Amino acid sequence: MGMTVQQGGKGVKPEMNVTPLVDVVLVLLIIFMVVTPLLTKTFEVAVPKKDDSPPPAVAIPPLVVRLDRDGSVRINDTVVPQPEVAFRLQQELSVRNDGQMLFDADDGANYGAAVTLMDTARGAGARTIAVIPEATIQ
Repeated sequence: MGMTVQQGGKGVKPEMNVTPLVDVVLVLLIIFMVVTPLLTKTFEVAVPKKDDSPPPAVAIPPLVVRLDRDGSVRINDTVVPQPEVAFRLQQELSVRNDGQMLFDADDGANYGAAVTLMDTARGAGARTIAVIPEATIQ
């Protein structure tokens, strides 16, 4: 704040000095100009797309065909008479779209009967026949 003395002797007349005020405001302006770009931080967010497909159907258990030592055939733990094996396999495979089948034969089963059963399954529509390996003894 500055002062001027009047010539009439009436006293001191105060007047405002704005230079320090302008200096402070310019310093604050510079500080805000420097800090403002640092406050806006951006980062990438990957949002999964909306899936409009229907929910998956109930899972169908795998088709397991077993050949026992005595030559009997089990389809999913149900004993099937020999003449009905091809028909039952065709029914079971028609329900599945993948055409996959698991095959398990007892160690004492006839090898020829096992190959015949796999050929029957292939004729009934099995595209993939996976042989279940021997279980590990625990």
